[in-house]
Parts: sequence; C-alpha cells; structure tokens
Amino acid sequence: MRKFLNATVLAGLLLSTMPALAQTVGPAGETATPSAEVTLTDADIAALKDKGYKAALLWHTSSDFVNAVTAGAKDEFARAGVEVVVQTDAGFDAARQRSDIETALAAKPNVILALPLDPVTSAEAFRQAVMDGSKLVFLSNLPADYKHGKDYAAIVTDDLFQMGKQAADALAKAMGGKGKVGWIFHDATYYVTNQRDNAFKSTIEKDYPDIKIVAEQGITDPARAEELASAMLLKHPDLDGIYVTWAEPADGVLAALRAAGNTSTKIVTLDLAEPVGLDMVKGGAVVALVADKAYELGRTMAATGLKSLLGQETPAFIVAPALTVTKDNVAEGWKESLNRDAPQSILDAAK
Repeated sequence: MRKFLNATVLAGLLLSTMPALAQTVGPAGETATPSAEVTLTDADIAALKDKGYKAALLWHTSSDFVNAVTAGAKDEFARAGVEVVVQTDAGFDAARQRSDIETALAAKPNVILALPLDPVTSAEAFRQAVMDGSKLVFLSNLPADYKHGKDYAAIVTDDLFQMGKQAADALAKAMGGKGKVGWIFHDATYYVTNQRDNAFKSTIEKDYPDIKIVAEQGITDPARAEELASAMLLKHPDLDGIYVTWAEPADGVLAALRAAGNTSTKIVTLDLAEPVGLDMVKGGAVVALVADKAYELGRTMAATGLKSLLGQETPAFIVAPALTVTKDNVAEGWKESLNRDAPQSILDAAK
C-alpha cells in the first residue's frame, strides 16, 4: 500500500485524542491549507520560465497513484518551463532511495518531490539536498527533525478527516441511517491512517445516533483481513455494515462475507482498487470507495516547490480534496482521482 510505511516518528498525535478532531492536521499538529489555495500566478510563471530550472521526482514505488501524482507534477512544471530531469522508483527500499537521491543530486535539481520511506534514514539521505539548496516537497511523510521553511517547503497529503467522514456518510446512507457496524482500523501509529479511521468513527458517533459500532478490530497485515473479518462476523452475524481501513484488506473482508454466504452486510473502504471497484459496480457488498485526488496532489507539490524557489512563503501542511466514488460515478471518479480511465473490467460491468 502506497502510504502505509514506517512512519512512527511522525506520530505527533495520540490516537486517544483523534476522535475529537474535526479536521485534518499535520504530523506535528500543523493546520491544513487546502490545495486550491496553492497556485502559481501569471507573474510566477513568467519569473520561472527560461531560467533553466530543473526538478526531480524521487518516488517510493510505482503504481496508478504514483502515475497520477507524477502527471499532475509534470503538467505544472511544464507550465513553468521547468524540466523534470530525474524520476526514480525506490521499490519501497530505503537504501535504494538514498542511492536515488545521490543520483538525482548529480543533475542539480532546483526542486525535489519525494515520499520519504523512513523518517530516520531519510533525514540523513536528504540532508545533502538541503545543503545544496534544493527545495524539498514531501508527500505524506517527513524526515525526522526537519524544520519547515528551513529544510523543506511543505508536506502535501490527502484531506484525511474528510476521507473518513465521507466514508461514514456513504455507509450510513447505504444503511438507511440505522444499524450495527464493524470498524476495522489500521492498528499502527501512523497519522495518515489514524486520522482517516478515527474520522469515520467520530462521524458515526456524532452524526448518526441510530448507528452503533458494535465490533472493532485492528489490523496490521492485510493478508489476515479475511481471518479477522470471519471472526468478527462469527461473533456479530447481524452486522449491517463494515468500515475497512483501505482497499487491500477490504478484499479479505469481501472474501469472508462470501465464505459466510452473507449478502446483506455492506462495506465502505478507502482508495481505489480494481477488485473492490468491480464488486461495487456489480452491486455487491461494497457501496462506496473514498479516494484522494492524486493528480491534484502532484500539481500542488510542484506548485509549492516552485513558489519556494521564488522565495515565497509556503504553508507547512497542505491537503488535497477527497471524493466519494460509487457505482453511479465510477468512471468520472476514477478519472478525477487517478487521471486515468477505470479498469476495463469495471467500465464493462458498469454499462
């Protein structure tokens, strides 16, 4: 999963306090700035063009999500006449990412966009880039002890609270506003998933008095999702709905429902993936997928780096909007999130 990395150093927020939050905050409690507020003016574009500025994209892996972030970033850089001279894929390997950074620095990029794989090793690995004066914009994670404005321009991520809230609203709608729910959350200290999961829970508890969360189950390994969901369903066979922390373990929950012959319990989960999307358009258990706008993340990252290059102040923590994808808007939602068409199997099934 593209976001669920070793990020315990980032957990400046205690899980026990998160249900009280009503908005997304950064790893150290930073106030979120909407991505729509971060734009390059015509004057900015003019100041950037024909300067020979260069950019590097140092990604943690390759995926549809990364491709969409890349497209957004490249389009924004192209508007400003900035060339992307290096693009790498670390394959979730922190040592390889360090090597990628060294390779990129040889090209002398003025702006670097990256998702640091590990807070501690990344802090050392990106230090030379900071010393060289490259403007760093990070996706979701942050190297340990890096200071905003001194070491990096911004962290850009999803509107995490809205993702959880929209998931709660979608499941509640599908359940008619009443019933029993199971809550399968990411059982690790990581501010991205913790905020999303707890936003779902707090929204149900605050906004839907006739819906009760009667079963809770933490998960760290998606491969155990079917086993854990089966145990939950054995104890609570009358669940009307289940929230699953992201799409991969939701596959396992679907398998558990099918094995139990359960055709009534509804599922909502986060992020787009073909198996859960196909179940949704076929009228299965999945009623909605809540996703981020990955293309917008990339555009915002590039714009932030370029504004920093111009010497402008940049927000410490920026969030891109969330959107709810259902059977009715699956083609449009997939395109808006990932800047690509939905898988053909989903498009065919949706006809």
